[in-house]
Amino acid sequence: MESTLGLEIIEVVEQAAIASARLMGKGDKNEADRVAVEAMRERMNKIHMRGRIVIGEGERDEAPMLYIGEEVGICTREDAAAFCNPDELLEIDIAVDPCEGTNLCAYGQPGSMAVLAISEKGGLFNAPDFYMNKLAAPPAAKGKVDIRKSATENLKILSECLDRAIDELVVVVMKRDRHDALIKEIREAGARVRLITDGDVSAAISCAFAGTNIHALMGIGAAPEGVISAAAMRALGGHFQGQLVADPAVVMTKEWANKTKEENIARLKEMNITDPDRVYECEELASGETVLFAACGITSGTLMEGVRFFKGGARTQSLVISTQSKTARFVDTIHMGDNTKYLQLR
Repeated sequence: MESTLGLEIIEVVEQAAIASARLMGKGDKNEADRVAVEAMRERMNKIHMRGRIVIGEGERDEAPMLYIGEEVGICTREDAAAFCNPDELLEIDIAVDPCEGTNLCAYGQPGSMAVLAISEKGGLFNAPDFYMNKLAAPPAAKGKVDIRKSATENLKILSECLDRAIDELVVVVMKRDRHDALIKEIREAGARVRLITDGDVSAAISCAFAGTNIHALMGIGAAPEGVISAAAMRALGGHFQGQLVADPAVVMTKEWANKTKEENIARLKEMNITDPDRVYECEELASGETVLFAACGITSGTLMEGVRFFKGGARTQSLVISTQSKTARFVDTIHMGDNTKYLQLR
């Protein structure tokens, strides 16, 4: 899968990132999201595959999206027989977030990126666009910290695993009212809190890279980002757990203001999720034999530079992580338009 689709999925996230970056700082998050969705869909539909979106953004807040169940790839066309040999058909599951951190892009803030994960059919968790309680930590703490334990307990364990004092640890938490008690507990335990407004995929996978000064991600974010983060963390050997949250009173967002817990549980049952309180391990959220993760920076962040435009083209930085080759590759790409004589790097 990596040799067949590796370069193609890089181009998918690159095209989505470039499309969104043209709207960076213009204050229109929905338009930045929409153009990323269109660019991602258009590029995926040129790939020799039969792909299926198993989890994606947009259902919670009616934003533009690649919808759950949507089929993408050349082999999904009505005239697919002219392009695809059924005996060689590559069927894959895809989790997407074409513009992770739409507000970050709209207001020119760090950390927005285009991101996706793929695996063979059945290899990624199929769920609605819900919220998810998450815990991410470095490889040294894998299987030792646990989302069912308190933040205080996990910080003590993390301190021991990393051989660091608790006050040296940095925990990323999304700045939301629902996290007030969590933030207070982390600070009282002695650790430092880095608050983010959006974009927790970067925070989750940064836990697995030395030198990022991010040691854990805690709290509730969107479920699609959870599945995508799990795919990356599985390949990196990091710790990731997720637990779907069905109760609007816990989530405390306007998107679910008119929803009830019962309605959300019914939606989960429609997708064959019968235990709404189950804690999913990284290997359950991304269970495929081969899992690929790809991201491209829209605005510069902890791991990647954002899109930089110049006359006649653009420069991007992407990250591709694979369970197959056990690699994490940073890819620096120059995209040259028609006016290549004007190519300047700045």
